[in-house]
Amino acid sequence: MKVLVIGATGAVGMPLVSQLVERGHAVVGTSRTQGRAETLRRVGAEPAVLDVLDREAVRRLVFETKPDAIVHEATALADGIDLKRFAETLAPTNRLRTQGTDNLIAAARVAGVERFIAQSYGAWTYAREGGPPVTEDDSPDADPPSELRRTYEAIRHLERAVLGIDGIVLRYGGFYGPGTTLDRDGAQMEAVRKRQFPLVGNGGGVWSFIHVDDAATATLAAIERGRPGIYNVVDDDPAPVREWLPYLAELVGAKPPRRIPPWLAKRFVGEHGVAMMTQTRGSSNAKAKRELGWRPQYASWRDGFRAVLQQEEPRARAA
Repeated sequence: MKVLVIGATGAVGMPLVSQLVERGHAVVGTSRTQGRAETLRRVGAEPAVLDVLDREAVRRLVFETKPDAIVHEATALADGIDLKRFAETLAPTNRLRTQGTDNLIAAARVAGVERFIAQSYGAWTYAREGGPPVTEDDSPDADPPSELRRTYEAIRHLERAVLGIDGIVLRYGGFYGPGTTLDRDGAQMEAVRKRQFPLVGNGGGVWSFIHVDDAATATLAAIERGRPGIYNVVDDDPAPVREWLPYLAELVGAKPPRRIPPWLAKRFVGEHGVAMMTQTRGSSNAKAKRELGWRPQYASWRDGFRAVLQQEEPRARAA
């Protein structure tokens, strides 16, 4: 196929482009700047500079490239998320999920693009009850903390729009690996080293992780053989914060994380940060494994975290 990857120089975009090229697909990858776009040429893709918020520019590119599939991986999260300024940090990405998605879908409709796959998020968007883990059939959080509401609305907008054209929505878990803040030298990893990532309350929030290479492999499977619908893209091992955070601290050679009560944590990370640390439910990847024929190379964050810190070479990818 000819595949147009939007946000191709991001944490998932780059490994996805490489995998698509390896599989023999023709790839056009977009970036917001010429300098970053040139990195795509080196891995065998045709680069294009695009502002996905520019409706006419999106329309021109889709008509010029005539792709069989469009993959929407555009975010503005290269510097990570500041929990103290969550809504402000996510605002640019929310525009990409709303206005950007609408622009891409409008162009895809007119151009007759047959497949549309979009990045969504499922790490803390499900209702904070039931499970763990939760599945694609479980309800979204009907009453999220106020700081999260605009982001929830943007995610729901994207999902409704994509499902409305029989597209595929991939609800990724928490990313780690190259290009993320949970890389060997990433900001979150450094915070764990410095004991600046505390364990809040009982640490009962269940998180689901995914290595960016595994996220890309699942996306490739969705492009090649996915049916319309929603898929959780996470590893096999959802785990409470009280389990994975001390493990990560031990891996990086740090002292155990500090413990702070929820009332105190609210002063620093708000109600939304406390909810993420104490109430999230984790996700099941059973549907993605069953319907996409996909298996993560790092079935558990335990192996994945260790590989990232040891800078191991990626293992052979699952088909």
